Amino acid sequence: MRIALGIQYDGSAFSGWQTQPHGKTVQNELERALAAFARTPLSTVVAGRTDTGVHGLGQVVHFDTDLDRTEFSWVRGTNAFLPETVAVQWAKPMPDDFHARFAAFERTYFYLLYVNPVRSPMLAKRAGWVHTPLDVAAMRDSIACLIGEHDFSSFRAAECQSKTPVKHLHQIDVREQGDFIHVRFRANAFLHHMVRNLMGCLVAIGRGRHPASWMAEVLAARDRRLAAPTFMPDGLYLAEVGYPEHFAVPPPHIASVPWSEIWADPT
Repeated sequence: MRIALGIQYDGSAFSGWQTQPHGKTVQNELERALAAFARTPLSTVVAGRTDTGVHGLGQVVHFDTDLDRTEFSWVRGTNAFLPETVAVQWAKPMPDDFHARFAAFERTYFYLLYVNPVRSPMLAKRAGWVHTPLDVAAMRDSIACLIGEHDFSSFRAAECQSKTPVKHLHQIDVREQGDFIHVRFRANAFLHHMVRNLMGCLVAIGRGRHPASWMAEVLAARDRRLAAPTFMPDGLYLAEVGYPEHFAVPPPHIASVPWSEIWADPT
C-alpha cells in the first residue's frame, strides 16, 4: 500500500530536508517518527528537497507499507513522535502510480519579506528582513521577462544536481501589505537556490542598485556571477505541490500561519 502524507515544518532548526549522516534534517525526524509508530523502518520519497532554514507548508511525501492503519492514525500516531516544529497534516492512501516527486507537475514557493528599519524578534527565522524601503513598482516591472520557459543558469547554485537549467516559470507576483512584501513563485520545478537567487535580484532592484531591465540582462547572460548574492532562507516557504486532479491530493493548510491573508488569492 502506498501512503501519501502532507507535512508542515519550521525549517529554521534543520539542516534542510534530505537525510544526512550527522545532521538534523526533517527527513531524519519524519522517518524516525514513522518507524516509532509503525514499529518498522519506513523510507519516504519527497516532492521537493528544501534547503537549510527553508520552511514547508505544503510538503508531500509518500512511502510503501503493508501495515493497515486508518488515515487518522497515521496522522496522530506519527505526530506523537515528532518534535513540535514538524507535523503531519493529512494522510491518504494512493494508487501505485502516485509518486510524490515525479507525479507533481508544479511547485509553489512563497517568500515573506519584512521591510522595517528595526528587525522584529517575533519574525526571526520566519521572514526575510530589509531595513530600507524598497521600490515595489520596480520589482514588479522586472519580473515579466522571467515568465515562461528559460535557461535559469544565472540563478542556479554551483552544487545544483538538476539535469537541466531549463525550467518553466508559470507565475511570479509581488504583493505589498503594510510592512510586508510577499513574492509568489510557481513553476514546474526549481533549481537549487533558484528562488533565493531571484529574491536577491528583486531586492537589489527594489533598493535601486539596478534598474528593472537588469533582470532580463542577468537571465540572458546565463552566468551566476552576474546575479545578486543568494538571499537569506528565513522567509522562504514551500507552499504547495501540484498534482493531477485524479489523485485528489488535499490542499495545504496555509491558514495555519498568522500572515496567511497576504497569500490569499485575490477574489
